[in-house]
Amino acid sequence: MPELPEVEALREFLDEHLDGRVVERVLPLAVSVLKTYDPPLTALEGHSIGPTVRYGKFLALSVGELHLVTHLARAGWLRWQDAMPEQPPRPGKGPLALRLVLEGGGGFDLTEAGTQKRLAVYVVRDPQEVPGIARLGPDPLAEDFDRDAFAALLAGERRQIKGVLRDQGVIAGIGNAYSDEILHAARVSPFKLAASFDEPQVASLYEALQSTLREAVARAHGVAAGRLKAEKKSGLRVHGRTGEPCPVCGDTVRSVSFADSSLEYCPTCQTGGKPLADRRLSRLLK
Repeated sequence: MPELPEVEALREFLDEHLDGRVVERVLPLAVSVLKTYDPPLTALEGHSIGPTVRYGKFLALSVGELHLVTHLARAGWLRWQDAMPEQPPRPGKGPLALRLVLEGGGGFDLTEAGTQKRLAVYVVRDPQEVPGIARLGPDPLAEDFDRDAFAALLAGERRQIKGVLRDQGVIAGIGNAYSDEILHAARVSPFKLAASFDEPQVASLYEALQSTLREAVARAHGVAAGRLKAEKKSGLRVHGRTGEPCPVCGDTVRSVSFADSSLEYCPTCQTGGKPLADRRLSRLLK
């Protein structure tokens, strides 16, 4: 799933390639992708594209007086093409969900792999009309997101810190992968209750959050859209690396089922050497 660093890199890429270009046509190719109907997609055609703005994991392209907003969800991606095929694509065939064609050639496709279709596209007059954007918490890379602001978000949270970091209504842009990386860098158990952090622990977690995200953004800067997924994976130290040695201590990275996905962690670095109980598996064995 693209998270804040990859979406920020896509924003930079689109700004470089789209600013000032004119939309020739927009073709919706998957029934599930378009979440709005007024204004229609055709209202974008013939208008020039302005700046692209990131809201958490959402991308919003300004097109004339409207905004084309997309959320790539778990399996969505943006594929840039310098030259579009002459033959129009056939709806319902393959992973292609939407195609935007520019005057003079080129454009991009939105694609989604798998059977769960969650990629979402909106055409709105104001990005705040998109429910997912309206409910977002603060951006962790914003100038005013300091340690005190972070501490205020954790205070009173009786949930596990892994879930809090992933909650887009609390902090915008962090998903499953980077929450694992942040907690590993901070040497914190993903099951620790957010409200139980003392002041030094909050400070350590805040620094880990900032360094992890900013380093990932720096790695992704200037990387072509088609290579961002590989770049993300190459920079991860525990997420997606179950069974491999921890790059810090050499212990084996372990995995635990968590909500609708799984988390990865290092027992030595994060849980005092104790493996975490896989509660989903425990329920199945009863």
